[in-house]
Amino acid sequence: MAETEPNASATDAPGHERGRREEPVWTYRGYHMRSAEFNAAMVHYYRAEIQRSNTWRNRLDNTTNWAVVSTGAAISFSLSAPNNHFGVIVLNTLLVTLFLWIEARRYRYYELWSVRTRLMETDFFAAMLVPPFGPSPEWAENLADSLLQPEFPISVWEAFGRRFRRNYMWIFLILGAAWALKSFLHPVPAVSLADFVSRSAIGPIHGGVVIAAGLIYNGALFAIGFLTAGLNQASGEVLPKWGGNVPLMNLVWRAMEVHEPETETAHAKTGPQRPGRKRNQLLAFIISNKPQALSDRVLKELRRGVTALHGKGMYAGQEREVLMIAVTITEMQHLKAIVKAEDPNAFCIVAPAQEIIGRGFQPLEQ
Repeated sequence: MAETEPNASATDAPGHERGRREEPVWTYRGYHMRSAEFNAAMVHYYRAEIQRSNTWRNRLDNTTNWAVVSTGAAISFSLSAPNNHFGVIVLNTLLVTLFLWIEARRYRYYELWSVRTRLMETDFFAAMLVPPFGPSPEWAENLADSLLQPEFPISVWEAFGRRFRRNYMWIFLILGAAWALKSFLHPVPAVSLADFVSRSAIGPIHGGVVIAAGLIYNGALFAIGFLTAGLNQASGEVLPKWGGNVPLMNLVWRAMEVHEPETETAHAKTGPQRPGRKRNQLLAFIISNKPQALSDRVLKELRRGVTALHGKGMYAGQEREVLMIAVTITEMQHLKAIVKAEDPNAFCIVAPAQEIIGRGFQPLEQ
């Protein structure tokens, strides 16, 4: 696109000059994206993540529907037959457990997409409504980290427990009630406990063994469902928060969680818990013959501070400047590209940083 001559257009008004001089927020192979285009791109990305969350939400409903349909068919067949058909209920219980496991796995994928939408909602869109009318300084890094290195935000224990308490607990209760009703009524009502136990037999397996196995199996499922009630890493739905006042259970819940370092910010301590995790931070030391050129590009493109440390190579006795730059893992590839373009013979040391405190990173605690 041809550039407008300075004195040839009425668009040289101050407002247009500011718009034309606006620095791009994103560049790639000569393409420049302005702030308005960036916001439009983020809106489209948000819509895409919402669509993906809805897709996995529908998959969760499909699994529940399978369990409901199979349970209804098994109960209808068992209660309509005059003979002993407890095996159908037992097999359906195992099948429903398989559906529960599949749904727990799908729920973890659902949470993976949902945590990104929640991050956009809490740290990008909500930040537009209240002072200081700017996004959280870490939301972009958290979102980029999730895109580059996707990980399940919740453990399989929490996913299993949540789906059990939400839907499958009632299905297992109905199956147990149907089994007890079948034992008591068919072919005629039982007159004693011994008669009830004898009717519970499945083939050569004694009725007492069948009852004990059923109680242990269902008891284990209910124990898992309620012992995981204090796990609160799920963020894709409006869910009740359990626990917090039982020290022994807190230890159990922490052992079942997906452990990720959390960002220690004042908002996280005083406000609602936000999805996301502490971004991986790195410290780069660069020894180069062109320290000024490297510094200028890092300051302009990465917008990261650069500190020059005076050093001396003991082998050659040459004095050089050692550049120290703190970056995040998502910025490391850009930094490497800058160093390669400016000085291919530069010597770089990249080390993980335990914690970086200051502007652009974690704020200094008061």
